[in-house]
Amino acid sequence: MGTEFTTIYWRDMLRFVRFRALLFSSLVQPALWMAFFGIAMTSSFDRFAALYPVPAGAVAVPYLTFMAAGVMALTTLFTSLFGGISLLFDKLWGLLREILASPAPRSHVLFGISLSGMTKSFIQVIIIMLFGLLIGVKFFTGLTILQAAVAVAGILLFVGVFSLGFLFLSSTISLLMESPEGLQAVITLLSLPLFFVSNALYPAESFPPFLQAATAANPLTYLVNGIRYFAIGPDFYALGNHYMYTAGDVVLSFLALVLFALVMFAIALRTFSRAVVS
Repeated sequence: MGTEFTTIYWRDMLRFVRFRALLFSSLVQPALWMAFFGIAMTSSFDRFAALYPVPAGAVAVPYLTFMAAGVMALTTLFTSLFGGISLLFDKLWGLLREILASPAPRSHVLFGISLSGMTKSFIQVIIIMLFGLLIGVKFFTGLTILQAAVAVAGILLFVGVFSLGFLFLSSTISLLMESPEGLQAVITLLSLPLFFVSNALYPAESFPPFLQAATAANPLTYLVNGIRYFAIGPDFYALGNHYMYTAGDVVLSFLALVLFALVMFAIALRTFSRAVVS
């Protein structure tokens, strides 16, 4: 895409690295959440799961492992939703006016911001995976080193497409907002339903029918499906539910995320093309 894209990308990555408080909190907070919430809740949920027999052929998975995949997805969601805030700050500080007035295609600006946010999501997900393995998360059980590497690549592929979709959405919202408070309010309004109406921390099978329908329309659900397939396996038992993922299920989940990302890109590019910053 040329020097314009790389300039936008590296500028955002350097800003991420130099803001030490932001860097520390974004990398450590998900791990601490998984450690405290996951370890605290594991004993309670595992006692509940022990009341139900494990189906033949299925692998019993502790709640910590089940939840760790959800935490990876949730971290990607929150990072991506807040990823466009740099555009809002550029807009408020007058830098966005200079960027949009430059010869650089606006699609390059959009991709530069979005791919830097995707890189941050990759870093966080890898840290959560490594930290999870240290505290007893049963990821990649029975896999060879090569198979585990392929599984990690599959997880990052799902994370990348999902994060791009929400980064495009975040960039669109940032261009339409006039203050960080307004952006935070909109993001909070979006993140809470996406967070709770998903299968990230508990089985969606126990939801009422209307919430199950909402869960099926939630992109976060498809990200969690992909992560669990690659990290835990296609056949496991957790929290009284038997999970079986076929290759077709995973492909459909990935295509759903691709469709979501394409729709969000079209909306973001249209908003960028019409943006006028005074």
